[in-house]
Amino acid sequence: MIRFGEWITKHRLFVLIAAVLLLIPSAVGYLHTRVNYDILSYLPDDINTMQGQEILKENFGKGGFSFVITEGMQPREVQQTAEQLKTISHVADVVCYESLTDLRVPKEVLPQKLREAFNRDNTEVMAVFFDDTTSADGTLAAIDEMRSTVSENCYISGMSAVTADMKHLTERESVIYAVIAVILTSIVLLVTMDSFLIPLFFMLSIGFAVVWNLGSNFMLGEISFITQALAMVLQLGVTMDYSIFLWHSYKEMQQQYPDDRNAAMAHAISMTVGSVVSSSLTTVAGFLAMCFMSFTLGLDLGIVMAKGVICGVISCVTVLPAMILLFDGAIRKTAHKALLPEFRRIPEFIMQHAFGFLTAAVVLLIPALFGYRNYGVYYNLDSTLPPELASVVANTKLSEEYDMNSTHLLLTDASMNAADAARMTAQIEQTEGVQFVLGLPSLTGAAVPEEIVPQEMQDVFRQGDWQLMLIGSEYKVATDAVGRQIETLNGIVQSYDKSALLIGEAPATKDLIEITARDFKIVSILSIAVIFFIIALNFRSVSLPVILVSVIELAIMINLGIAYFTGTQLPFIASVVIGTIQLGATVDYAILMTTRYRTERSSGREKQEAVGIALQTSVQSVVTSALGFFAATVGVGVYSEIGMISSLCMLLARGALISMAVVIAVLPSMLLAFDRVICKTSAGFTAAQERRRIFRRRHAQA
Repeated sequence: MIRFGEWITKHRLFVLIAAVLLLIPSAVGYLHTRVNYDILSYLPDDINTMQGQEILKENFGKGGFSFVITEGMQPREVQQTAEQLKTISHVADVVCYESLTDLRVPKEVLPQKLREAFNRDNTEVMAVFFDDTTSADGTLAAIDEMRSTVSENCYISGMSAVTADMKHLTERESVIYAVIAVILTSIVLLVTMDSFLIPLFFMLSIGFAVVWNLGSNFMLGEISFITQALAMVLQLGVTMDYSIFLWHSYKEMQQQYPDDRNAAMAHAISMTVGSVVSSSLTTVAGFLAMCFMSFTLGLDLGIVMAKGVICGVISCVTVLPAMILLFDGAIRKTAHKALLPEFRRIPEFIMQHAFGFLTAAVVLLIPALFGYRNYGVYYNLDSTLPPELASVVANTKLSEEYDMNSTHLLLTDASMNAADAARMTAQIEQTEGVQFVLGLPSLTGAAVPEEIVPQEMQDVFRQGDWQLMLIGSEYKVATDAVGRQIETLNGIVQSYDKSALLIGEAPATKDLIEITARDFKIVSILSIAVIFFIIALNFRSVSLPVILVSVIELAIMINLGIAYFTGTQLPFIASVVIGTIQLGATVDYAILMTTRYRTERSSGREKQEAVGIALQTSVQSVVTSALGFFAATVGVGVYSEIGMISSLCMLLARGALISMAVVIAVLPSMLLAFDRVICKTSAGFTAAQERRRIFRRRHAQA
């Protein structure tokens, strides 16, 4: 790698120009990468809810839908509003009493339960169907246009409205995420580094890598809003260590080549390539493990973040050295003494009380494991959004005034005879928690013959081989109650029509709960297995991977377990994100200390001395790395108004500090306790033991 380092130093200006030029296609790619705000769209295509969505779109020309609540309007005004909404691009149909009957049939003639479901006191509800999916660009644009079209007395609810608000919120906050992360991380670097200017070049180097990564997402077609929001801060926090390592290597090589900074940097690059590639493997492995989820949000986040780590490594060994050499004079002029203390007393205290720390870890494991297995999760994204958002206000109004919290869509065979359809509808209406059933069987009865329903409205509920019904539920999405209700409804409709499909947000979320529960177990096992294998190869040891992974897994359990004891609900993807990212990123802290322990032990030092030296020489680097990761994520966690983004960033920030504490306090104790096992199950330690025995024998003879 020395030749590679020499090439970079010799062509440093070319490297910088090439890096800047790459920003142009990256920026274009970033601007043309679609962001997906619909979590449910990442469910497998072969499940019933997703197949039903395709049938709905292909046969009825419908995808997402919203309820619009009108307040204080006369029937004619409601009808005019409905007609206005129909003219908006991507609005497929508008269903309300006025559009169903064209005001020719008195409301009193409609079934009482249906009339009450859509009319309360001074308000009325109309259903608006879109011609594309819930989060499609056209649907979100239609929501925005609807809001500018209707009066202040109209409230637009539903998942599409929530998605539109989330889109605007994310777009407004994303740039601020990056600014906060950069400012806080720069503060940490100013304290821990020995130059006021070097943090700027660290940030620029990582900035190049971030833009390259985000721009290359164009090849994926689209990425989720979660990936978009987390990619920048995670890439900054995870890859900052690589820049720190290059800088320290360069400072070390300057002592060997005091009169040749190019030679010093070439050797620093050579040292860094081997170290950061080895270090990044565990992080990349953690991200790639997420790609094996059938819930493809894991694939989305895993590929983007693995790609981001690779971009970070490339930038660290090319762009950063070029900038350091070009601005070496300015960096020297801004040099200062590092403000971070050397932590000499902490290692001494830990070594003196090693058994106590190991005992404390074992005791702490019990509540940590209990909390880890029992913390609460949420799947309903709008439950953590700011209450003043228009969609949240509308959903709250729909819930409080109409006791309507979710709506299912039922697709059944259009050839079902009228008697069966009527009996099925009656059974559905009698199901606990069902507020209404809207479809041709519920609209046509003894009082309203089918012929009086306008053909336009018949087409809304019947197309080709399928007929459509809307089922209103008082139960909220992702609750146990709605889960039981969905099972009951599926039992009813399947008894009349084996091909019937119950779809919508609540049924899809029920699938999400079941699928991710299975996915997360697989990913957790896979990420641990892959990282275990990498560590085993790195150390040529059977026991060290067990110790290192156990230490970080304890930190992960403590991190997630805190949520249980504080009564905090976490987003459903918290376990897989923390389980892979915290493990992959912070296991490097343990690897750093263990590498020095192996070096000292293999050179013939006793276990107490070897562990003490490893702890003393590693503690400052571990603290610096953890503080950098903490700084990159904590500010976003505090600032973000999107509950899922805020929770994940706060968990990652807390996880970095917990991993730091556990590695510094517990790992030395485990190395001491299992030293004999380590020596017997690891390559290189046997020769060291033989050298110690010879040394002792000669010393005794002398």
